Amino acid sequence: MIRIYHNSRCSKSRSALALLEEHGKPFDIVNYLETPPSAIELKTLLSQLGISARELLRTGEDVYQELGLENPSLDEETLIAAMAEHPRLIERPIVVVDGKAVIARPPETLLAFLRR
Repeated sequence: MIRIYHNSRCSKSRSALALLEEHGKPFDIVNYLETPPSAIELKTLLSQLGISARELLRTGEDVYQELGLENPSLDEETLIAAMAEHPRLIERPIVVVDGKAVIARPPETLLAFLRR
């Protein structure tokens, strides 16, 4: 089963969702702003993505500046906690298939990911 962490206000997220629909792949949608992933779920996603917490952060969000998340001395736990508390900080969309994940940005990266 495929899972997409989706934000309906994001054009990239909508495009990724449309690609999944076009390819007839069954999937679950997680509206992560309404149902934010826990810190434990975020750690799993980071492992599946193969990236650090800092790489998953949306640096253009106001809350990023407000929380001082640009500070390079902040550890993974602090960054993960910030994303769990403020899900707008999470880069999107994230698509998970068979224990592996990709940030489908641009959405075309999703096509290559699904073909692997």
